[in-house]
Amino acid sequence: MKTMEIYEPAMCCSTGLCGVGVDPELLRISTVLNTLKKSGIKVERYNLSNAPGAFVNNKAVNDFINQKGAEGLPVTTVDGAVIIEGRYPTNEEFISLLELQEDILGTKNTGQKKGGCCCSGGNYC
Repeated sequence: MKTMEIYEPAMCCSTGLCGVGVDPELLRISTVLNTLKKSGIKVERYNLSNAPGAFVNNKAVNDFINQKGAEGLPVTTVDGAVIIEGRYPTNEEFISLLELQEDILGTKNTGQKKGGCCCSGGNYC
């Protein structure tokens, strides 16, 4: 199985889901990672303020920070190589990069438009 790690900028807590204004993208990522974890798929998530050692110990991420600075975060690595810079993976990229079943995150193409019968849109349903 592939190993995925997400290296995030400094946030107030490990998930960034604290405070008054919650970023919907951070909420999506937390939901995806919880869903994957329940299916036995582990994706490590490192926050610069909570786990600075992880950034130093990963050569590819350390090189990235030295070249582009922390402003370029988040970055996603697969098997140690930086694959995505400056944003989080989409649900479809999680599936593709981790070689998962298409419907594990509820993103299987059923022919319906996003926001169809049961939700108001986006990748949150």
